[in-house]
Amino acid sequence: MPSPSRSPERPQRRPLPPRRVPRPPERPARSVRPPRRPRWAMRAVSTLSVVVLASAGIGHAVVTSLDSGIARVDAFKDMKNRPSAGHGTNILLVGTDGRDRISERQRRAYHLGGQPCHCTDTMMIVHISEDRERATVVSLPRDSYAEAPAHVDATTRKPHGPHPIKLNAAYAEGGPQLTVRTVENMTHVKIDHYLEVDFTSFMKTVDVLGGVQLCTTTPLKDSYTGLDLAPGTHNLLGGQALQYVRARHLDSASDLGRMKRQQRFLAALIEKATSSGVLLNPMRFRDVTRAVLGSVRADEGFGTDELLDLGRAMRSFSPSSSEFTTVPIAQMNYAVKGIGSTLKWDAARASRLFESLRDDKPLTAKRPTRGPVPAPVEVEPRQIRVQVANGTGTMGLAKRVDAALAAAGFAATHQPVTAPAHVARTVISYDPRWDRSARSLAAALPGSELRAVPGQGPLLKVTAGADFKGVHEVRFEDPSRPEQNVVRGNEVVCSGHA
Repeated sequence: MPSPSRSPERPQRRPLPPRRVPRPPERPARSVRPPRRPRWAMRAVSTLSVVVLASAGIGHAVVTSLDSGIARVDAFKDMKNRPSAGHGTNILLVGTDGRDRISERQRRAYHLGGQPCHCTDTMMIVHISEDRERATVVSLPRDSYAEAPAHVDATTRKPHGPHPIKLNAAYAEGGPQLTVRTVENMTHVKIDHYLEVDFTSFMKTVDVLGGVQLCTTTPLKDSYTGLDLAPGTHNLLGGQALQYVRARHLDSASDLGRMKRQQRFLAALIEKATSSGVLLNPMRFRDVTRAVLGSVRADEGFGTDELLDLGRAMRSFSPSSSEFTTVPIAQMNYAVKGIGSTLKWDAARASRLFESLRDDKPLTAKRPTRGPVPAPVEVEPRQIRVQVANGTGTMGLAKRVDAALAAAGFAATHQPVTAPAHVARTVISYDPRWDRSARSLAAALPGSELRAVPGQGPLLKVTAGADFKGVHEVRFEDPSRPEQNVVRGNEVVCSGHA
């Protein structure tokens, strides 16, 4: 008896296309011994051998056990009138606040108490280019104003007509299916695969990779999540990494600031996966794959074959192969009756952004990768008034620091003074009411100490210490215009701030 044909409305698997290996140029026949194989051919053979090894070690030995461990969800059930398929592959990556499998110790250690909202905490479209040379990640703010299409409530089974919601509420009302439908209606980008990660699967993935390296030029302390990082470089394991990507009370940017940190984390995760040999070692790749697939939910078409294809594609990735941005925002506090404050997208600029995804075009032009990358700051430097004092015995140091800060865009007073005492470490004195300005100035003076002085007023004071080596270039990131800050992965990982 023939099996029934699959409905044309159901999404088909769209495995990434196989990498094309260039044919070697023809050489004229020679009477002498054959020439040595060119280096590029040796590299091609080595790469092919690695792929064969990975396929043999993973694709056949453990593919069945991996596939059986994936929790399935029909994210595309009964979907009609979907956008036309573009070029490349689009994955909707959703992070939920699910914490059912969190231990009591982890709840206390990482501040994971409270009741989950059963909604999406994070949402990103991950676009893999058709040639498998680039990944573009677009963050969709969870408080985005959205129009939910008609659906049946996942909990109450009550039918709903089209109505306005916050984007993250689509999951609570209609699960993955309504989430995908809402995103496709807003972006006109066809989603090929759905991948859902909760707190447990996130921590497992980071731990199995051995942690992810992240950097900060300023202290990061959030009492809500328990995050407490001093300036410098840190290797974060699963629990701390979860605190880092969840923190939203570090600055006035709130969710938009958190999305930038999530993008930096994802860039660092790509760097760790591509530089640590995980993707070239069948056994390590198997272990990572088991950790990921054993604790996520994926659509029925996203199986181990697709994951292996993605892993092979990422072997040629580097941090500069990835680019990150946030959907353009037109209005920050767009009030909607019955919903509250939302973020309203800029329709024209968002349309151009998603058109680039459909057309498989990069968002960033090729930029030089050498030299330090400007550190992002939350206050425009020209709005920060700074007076410099010399805290060393080096003649003219305060004048040099003053000039360097002015060249970096800060509103230096050009009135350097001598400090009453010498200091070994550069100190930034500031009034707590201007803490955002202080953090922005500290990004330009890596390693400096922030010292709160209540009542000092808007003028920030820098006492240059013996450790002063120079002023780091900074760039202002306007939280109301996140799309202006498209960055490549190499610009936000630790090596980019060296």
